[in-house]
Amino acid sequence: MLDRYSISASMEVLAERFPEVEVTDHYTPRFNAAPSQLLPVITSENTNGFSFFYWGIAPKWSRNKTISSKLINTAKDDLNKKLTYRKALASHRCLVPADGFYCWKSIGKKSRIPYRIFLNQEIPFYMAGLWEEYQDESDEIVHTFSIVTTPANDLLATVCKVMPAILPDHNVSAWLDQNSSTDDLLEMLQPYPSEQMGMYTVSPLINSVQLDLPSMIRPAPPVDQFGNFTLFN
Repeated sequence: MLDRYSISASMEVLAERFPEVEVTDHYTPRFNAAPSQLLPVITSENTNGFSFFYWGIAPKWSRNKTISSKLINTAKDDLNKKLTYRKALASHRCLVPADGFYCWKSIGKKSRIPYRIFLNQEIPFYMAGLWEEYQDESDEIVHTFSIVTTPANDLLATVCKVMPAILPDHNVSAWLDQNSSTDDLLEMLQPYPSEQMGMYTVSPLINSVQLDLPSMIRPAPPVDQFGNFTLFN
């Protein structure tokens, strides 16, 4: 499961990397983006700027961990299996900007080491996403999104089983194009090439969704979530 990522680039870096998108003061760098938080996405209804949707589920519903875990990710292999997924793939696609994401390597029954994964150029990228709109109990319109996942590539397979579907630059526009066919869309969702990615261990502070600090994206010695140093990295 992918449940943490970063979009830590400055407004200036994002504007240079994604010149077609207007980055406004509503954007704030995030070093530890987590489910139920309000995060930037780009939809076909607003391709020129960021919309801010809740990742997976609105905050007041996030205590239901069973529901939450099912809504933050959508596996590529499930997109053709359920009507709701097929509808979302047909008309509710979005781009999720990021510059890294986190995975945890299990080294025992209860011990895990956090890693940050990024593109070799250390530039922002887009993850494929799906969004939903619904009316909550207070009759308010709520927008949420999930990140599409694929099986991990060879590099990540040593750490985790899945990875986000990262879109190469030449597929970004097509992902939002309403004329793209289902077959074409599914073909875009491939594990990103291992040779174009890197990873390193980070501080176990990343386990806390309450923390969002610049230091959390920096390399750190391999330490598990309990603060125990380990040689297994």
